[in-house]
Amino acid sequence: MRRIAIFDTTLRDGEQSPGASMNLEEKLEVARQLARLGVDVIEAGFPIASPGDFEAVRLIAERIEGPAIAGLCRALPADIDRAGEALRPGKRTRIHTFIATSDIHLEHKLRRTREQVLEMAVAGVQRARNFTDDIEFSAEDASRSDPDYLARVVEAVIDAGATVVNIPDTVGFAVPHEFSALIRRLREQVPNIGRAVISVHCHNDLGLAVANSMAAVLAGAGQVECTVNGLGERAGNAALEEVVMALNTRRDCFQATTGINTREIYRSSRLLTDVTGIAVQPNKAVVGSNAFAHEAGIHQHGVLQERTTYEIMNARDVGIAESRLVLGKHSGRHAFEQRLRELGYELSREDLDRAFARFKELADKKKEIFDADLESIVTDEVYSGPEEYVLDYMTVVAGLEGYPTATIKIRHGQSDLVDAGLGVGTIDAVYKTIDKIVQVPHDLVEYSVQSVTGGTDALAEVTVKIGAGSRIYTGRGASLDVVEASAKAYMQAINKLVYYQTQRT
Repeated sequence: MRRIAIFDTTLRDGEQSPGASMNLEEKLEVARQLARLGVDVIEAGFPIASPGDFEAVRLIAERIEGPAIAGLCRALPADIDRAGEALRPGKRTRIHTFIATSDIHLEHKLRRTREQVLEMAVAGVQRARNFTDDIEFSAEDASRSDPDYLARVVEAVIDAGATVVNIPDTVGFAVPHEFSALIRRLREQVPNIGRAVISVHCHNDLGLAVANSMAAVLAGAGQVECTVNGLGERAGNAALEEVVMALNTRRDCFQATTGINTREIYRSSRLLTDVTGIAVQPNKAVVGSNAFAHEAGIHQHGVLQERTTYEIMNARDVGIAESRLVLGKHSGRHAFEQRLRELGYELSREDLDRAFARFKELADKKKEIFDADLESIVTDEVYSGPEEYVLDYMTVVAGLEGYPTATIKIRHGQSDLVDAGLGVGTIDAVYKTIDKIVQVPHDLVEYSVQSVTGGTDALAEVTVKIGAGSRIYTGRGASLDVVEASAKAYMQAINKLVYYQTQRT
């Protein structure tokens, strides 16, 4: 069978999704998980976009082994040099350079002729070869480009040294039959196409990103560019988990496979949710909470008799446990650590100590601890990010009469900052008091709360998004008390805002 390369752009295109920004530590953690997942290429960022992106690409290239590490750059000398510099510490690196080829982009964005763009594309690939032999060229908005002109560009960049040519459906405009026809046409029309791998990068504006990607594979594409959970600009990208499991489940159709360790799929999905705060919809294919759930009586009866009556995939194959281990206050450290390992968490001794202490605290208040509780504990205690401000004390008073009041103490370095405030509700009182103390300008963009498990003793998981200028910062917090979870989430978002502002100065 053909082996399809999986090019993961979660850290680049995925992070461009509003509210999905990650700090350096979070990017490294996601990159480590992508390496465990077995992707062929990790696109780590856009080095010239910001000092933070440059440093992320540099560190990932230096520290992550296994996949090739790619840096994105426009077909401009400064962009390419910056990408090459960021990738310099890496053992396996790829420069991914691009320029638009559709007339609408040439006229309204680039304001250049077709010949000028062709020259820039060739010059960009040639310059990139000064840094690495692995060069990918992308013809931005290829699906809306003139096919004959696109073929000229592809032929020229391959002659210039491109080893991968990417045909993006940048705005999600294509439909499967015409996208596959475009790939076949390029294979037939470009005389040197055999010297490069054809890649595709599809967006989901019409909900066809995965369908277009699979159609391209059938037409001869050898690489698919995708993101975990389908994260990406606008409606997102082709979802990695759907592409991989489609190839895995329907090998009879595609006659192709990948190098992905599918048992790491759910873990990767959950980690990205933890880091970005962007939840996966319950009916999301492969990784949604309902993907392997059955409620209808007929379905339940069929699955009990034979799983394959209503399941075309085995939940275990994507890393979802079919059975649960119930933990409680009598459980020991070994059982706790073992269950975390089964869920895909490898924690340092210090992180494990914090998570276990939180587990014991929760177990004293709750009869049963479920896998979702454990995941929230780890997210809250381990992946919370840098803390400039630490919530040290909080008392909230509320009733049918009077005004909700919050008294809060926050630790900032060696100083204890204390204040109290009123609000129209308890959460409002807490947030207004925190704002008075930290005095970090921002706007509350979104607040959401959900129950992690069922029952009145369920953990509350709160997601908060705050905005400062054009940037969005996400915080998450979990607690048996929704007010405490809300405060934790708000503090985490504020700490991220302060961290990013410090990084940019």
